[in-house]
Amino acid sequence: MNDDIKVFTQSSIRITNNDLVIYVDPYGIDNDYNDADFVLITHSHYDHFSLKDIAKVRKGSTKFIIPKDLDGKLDNYIILLPGEEYDDEYIKIKTIPAYNIDKPYHKREYGWLGYIVEINNTTYYFAGDTDCTKEAISVKCDVAFVPIGGTYTMDYMEAARLINIIKPNVAIPIHYGSIVGSYDDADKFKKYVNKDIMVDIRLKK
Repeated sequence: MNDDIKVFTQSSIRITNNDLVIYVDPYGIDNDYNDADFVLITHSHYDHFSLKDIAKVRKGSTKFIIPKDLDGKLDNYIILLPGEEYDDEYIKIKTIPAYNIDKPYHKREYGWLGYIVEINNTTYYFAGDTDCTKEAISVKCDVAFVPIGGTYTMDYMEAARLINIIKPNVAIPIHYGSIVGSYDDADKFKKYVNKDIMVDIRLKK
């Protein structure tokens, strides 16, 4: 993989792949980068959709990919529903539903999103706030970003089960250490992931 990955906090991710810069759910951004080619928003909760943090990453040409309930909240945006795709010469984006199975926080009918993104023959899966759903276990990817903090999403054991099913080359745990979950959850997650899958812990104290 020819990429550079940074996890800021929660599910806030920055990826640079061959000069293409993508942010997912920018939150807790530590600097004024203003370099985003694409910003992908999974859903409208404050720790995933933060206008203050978006202002630190956007530039004049930034394209936003958003769920339907954020219609009108930004400019230069594309609304995608679960199961839809966006494709141009630089990037391929496919969405899958992100939802809770037995918790009330992220209902399937809200239309909130996980993203499968292909750039230069590398496929990334950004799970969003989700449980281990039937759609999630069908994902094929090289790098998977999965929530592990529990309460609102999968906990570390459920996330490890998902990773062991979909078998990415690299698993990066997110959504822990601040609002929910402890930093120790990342080490617990790694313990339960099959040894042939690399666990890359980017979100640390």
